[in-house]
Amino acid sequence: MYRIFPNGHSMTIGNWLKLVLAVQLVIVALLIAADVSMRWEFTGTSPKPSIESPVSPGDQVRKYQPVLPRVETPDTDLDYTIDQAADQPTRLVFSIRQSSDLKNVLHMHGKIAQGDANRFSAYLETLDSPPDTVAVNSTGGIVDEALQIGLIIREQEFNTHLSAREICLSACPYILAGGIERRVSHEGIVGLHQHYYETPGFMPVFLAVENIQRGQGRTMAHLIEMGIDPGVMIHSLATPPNDIYVLVEDELIESKMATQIVE
Repeated sequence: MYRIFPNGHSMTIGNWLKLVLAVQLVIVALLIAADVSMRWEFTGTSPKPSIESPVSPGDQVRKYQPVLPRVETPDTDLDYTIDQAADQPTRLVFSIRQSSDLKNVLHMHGKIAQGDANRFSAYLETLDSPPDTVAVNSTGGIVDEALQIGLIIREQEFNTHLSAREICLSACPYILAGGIERRVSHEGIVGLHQHYYETPGFMPVFLAVENIQRGQGRTMAHLIEMGIDPGVMIHSLATPPNDIYVLVEDELIESKMATQIVE
């Protein structure tokens, strides 16, 4: 089949398909170029401070480091050490710890991987008694898994906690948000940034964008359901994945991401 143009030229369906594909490739190239230009740290620019650097209002963007820091808490009931190493947990690790302040604590640390929500549910079923609090320490991971874990925490009416010198970054705050009470140490770090969503490589650009918007809608709906101000997502949407926006205490309380700041 041919399409006849006024000047006498014609195009086959195959040529039309090639043209559409070429247009899509151009759009993809432009999107990639825009993304790279936004994230690339050019020579001569000041590198972002590390995640451990102190933050203050207006100076809250730090370099995203998807590794867990070494944590030592010898002076508290929660006595454990996590090494910053290449063999850090590639998925969430669950353990039960006793605390005079928080009573029965389920501690989870590591990256949030595919299937961790089901593993979390299965782990809860092995316990003789449910925990009072879920403590988190995670650099983030798969968003949908974090949303499911946060929902399980809310359905079980657990509280959530972030201890001193521990982190809850990227997708992790959706787990933290699940707690009835959400206690965050003034030395803990809660950070947000843009998320990656699964988009097949053969998917047209407009469908990929639609998929990303749908994912953002799910995260905002989750925060609203958990009683969190979805306006906190402004910081997430404005911060590239290579960086992390660290929430200060006022933002944690005003957004209700934390119901209490503790020592």
